[in-house]
Amino acid sequence: MKVPALCLLLCGFLGTIKGQEAVYFYAGDSVKIRGDLYLHGYNLPFIILCHQEGSNRSEFYDIAPRLLNLNYNCLAIDLRAGGTVSFTDNETARKALSGNRPVQMIDALPDILAAIDYVKGFNPRPVILFGSSFSASLCLLAAMGNPRVLAVVAFSPGEYFQPRINMAARMGKMDKPVFVGTTQPEFEYLKKMTSGIPEEDITLFKPEKGIGIHGTRALTSGEATRDEYWFALMMFFKKLI
Repeated sequence: MKVPALCLLLCGFLGTIKGQEAVYFYAGDSVKIRGDLYLHGYNLPFIILCHQEGSNRSEFYDIAPRLLNLNYNCLAIDLRAGGTVSFTDNETARKALSGNRPVQMIDALPDILAAIDYVKGFNPRPVILFGSSFSASLCLLAAMGNPRVLAVVAFSPGEYFQPRINMAARMGKMDKPVFVGTTQPEFEYLKKMTSGIPEEDITLFKPEKGIGIHGTRALTSGEATRDEYWFALMMFFKKLI
């Protein structure tokens, strides 16, 4: 019996699960940030993993090991706009609240910038920013004009920061390859929002086997669309090599 090519590709990176190490560093406003470091090799590039609103680094417990098997290091961080999920505490949010620091969604941008600086201590290679929902939009903002960023993976970004920031108006400044994962209902909205990104730099993906799932849950759900998302993402990574 022949095994479909998609299954072979997916099975090729579902193998070894790597452990994570707790790390801490500071944002520019002195908020202590908790991260899970998944180190596969000092010479390999980093993917910085950013969760959706109300969540934490546990969002990537199943995703990070698969990315390691694609020959990336990963750093999953607790953003200050987050909370307790799956019995995992968002330590950054707790520290920010106790220090009377702002904890709105847009206020988490310094956390991402601090993570970019932190992994520079391992190697100087530009990073890939990987965001979910509101943090997908933050990753897009953090990447613009930033030589430390190679590319952005944005699952379900959107206009989360209006009226302070208009994402659609900023997209013309994007100078990096971008993967945008959408659901079927989100597709037209995100196509319009990202229309300012040069066509050669954007991969806009929606699933065909179902409506899809908002954010990075698209990669971990039991839905038939999960493998579609992973396959499209792998093809995007291949283009970055």
